[in-house]
Amino acid sequence: MSDSDETDVLRELAKLPTIASPRVSPDGETVALYYDVTGRNELHLYDLDDGSLEQLSDGDVPRSVRAGFKWDPSGDRLFYHRDEAGDEQHDVWAMSLDGESEPVVEMDGQIRLHDVGEDGETLLLGSSRDGQMNLYRHDLPSGETAKLTDYDRAVNAGELSPDGDRIAYATNETDTYENLDAYVADADGANPRNLGVGDLGAEVVPTDWGPDGERLLITDNSADLGRAGIVDLGGGDAASPDGDAADVTWFGAGEFEESPSHFLDDGDRFVASRTRGAVTVPVVYDAETGEGRELDFPAGVASVADGRLADDRLLAYRTTSSRRPELVAYDLSADETETLFDAEYGPFDPDDFVEPETVSFASDGVPETPARAVDHDPYEEFEIEGLLFDSGRRPSPLIVNPHGGPRHHDSRRFSYRVQFLLSRGYSVLQVNYRGSTGRGREFVQELYDDWGGAEQGDVAVGAEHVLDEYDWLDEDRVAVYGGSYGGYSANWQMVQYPDLYAAGVTWVGVSDLFDMYENTMPHFRTELMVKNLGEPDENEAIYRERSPVNYVENVDAPLLIVHGVNDPRVPVSQARILRDALDDAGFEEGVDYEYEELGEEGHGSGDIDQKIRSLELLDDFLDRKIGAERTAVASLEG
Repeated sequence: MSDSDETDVLRELAKLPTIASPRVSPDGETVALYYDVTGRNELHLYDLDDGSLEQLSDGDVPRSVRAGFKWDPSGDRLFYHRDEAGDEQHDVWAMSLDGESEPVVEMDGQIRLHDVGEDGETLLLGSSRDGQMNLYRHDLPSGETAKLTDYDRAVNAGELSPDGDRIAYATNETDTYENLDAYVADADGANPRNLGVGDLGAEVVPTDWGPDGERLLITDNSADLGRAGIVDLGGGDAASPDGDAADVTWFGAGEFEESPSHFLDDGDRFVASRTRGAVTVPVVYDAETGEGRELDFPAGVASVADGRLADDRLLAYRTTSSRRPELVAYDLSADETETLFDAEYGPFDPDDFVEPETVSFASDGVPETPARAVDHDPYEEFEIEGLLFDSGRRPSPLIVNPHGGPRHHDSRRFSYRVQFLLSRGYSVLQVNYRGSTGRGREFVQELYDDWGGAEQGDVAVGAEHVLDEYDWLDEDRVAVYGGSYGGYSANWQMVQYPDLYAAGVTWVGVSDLFDMYENTMPHFRTELMVKNLGEPDENEAIYRERSPVNYVENVDAPLLIVHGVNDPRVPVSQARILRDALDDAGFEEGVDYEYEELGEEGHGSGDIDQKIRSLELLDDFLDRKIGAERTAVASLEG
């Protein structure tokens, strides 16, 4: 097996183009989507009649899909975001269907387009122009932008009513950090009314207006598992004057976590997403009878786009761990799908890729491996689930790959990084530790006030579990690798449980919680840091105790630190602080740890060249530190 063959696998995997953010045109005849077939993320139009694909943008959309786009109701243009080298400080531009662009809204701070009015004259925006993320209304004919809300906490979501005379959104005015309430206000932001739905400490968020403007689709987790509800606004848009909550009809049996998306047709039905372990599948509910029907998709992740195709079918996106994302048309009457836009596989076949095994284990957050940074008494015991990908190597090194977020969970969706690691002979473990989504509010809130506590114990217990259960895993060649909050996990695993790991990789990872609070985006400060950990001046001890940088002397294995210089979420100062602390503790760069800053890149990148560079950094480091003898899995190397 030659080195060139291995390099080809790396490049061919990184080059596989990926579909993202499909949107059906108002007439149902065209799908706009992000696609990186040129080597970078670009806007494309896919003609449903003849199957042709036309590139619209030319390097002027964000490299990574962190903010979507929307159709003008006329169908003549698209509203999309621009940023600078991954900094996510988006402005809003409009692009005609011949590829001509013009700026629409340019302001300081980050901008996120929430909604476009049905009259085509109004944009509803979120912006951090004045510090916190609040709502703004942009009038397209006049070009004027007006601020609608002025809350101390971030405003989430943002939905325009069909007639444009009201807005719905979510924010928190209570002293309970984890709380989120749904509001309805006049179009100019006046007369905001809390709908009074949901328990204190729960999260209620509007997702869509009914076509008649008298109903509002919401998600709520007061009952622990997320559920869908329809609020009847016909009696005055909100809670009654005597304080009674708005009238809500709830859907679902409460067996799975569910989140509503949008109404269908005349509002007689709506679409929701249902999470079953590592699988997410669309469900269509009858708004009158309450009956729900789970759509027929393979075990993976699927979603339904807003709007209808011209032949009345739904546009759906689907993927599994071994099948790359593709677009299909779903016929509700026949429960049948037709592939519209095939995934690209290059020299590979879906059978070349690996599906994971679901693993489960009991964890009280305290592994057998000794803790070096912070000692813990046992926590409440939970059954924790994870995904184990078997490379087929015997014996096999193991990569422990905690997810980011932390409000997220690993699922059965295609990951080129995971499949690449498998191709190199590394098996991969992903752990949905306490704090992960998909199992309800109480499970998520287990992480509140405890970053670096039980959830990191769950990750370590998961590593111990698979090493005990699968004798083909090599306990002397275990590495931890994660990005964002997964990078925080990698840092923490390396200082808390160094006896487990022979190497670590932290990618855009958090190292110092005080600095993270000071330098992240304003809405991340309140919705991530304060919501999870409180204010640092009130909870100084937890901010100090759970910052990995304070325990760098415990690092006992090679560490690779990688960070994008334009990252607005986890600022590059996090990597620099960690590097400086390692230097001060006597570690030598290039020997004990390695450090890379990536220019023109923020919190990751979708550019093919940058994906290749990232894989090369990861591949080279892991090969030198826990190498899998560079003999790749036969199915990928041929």
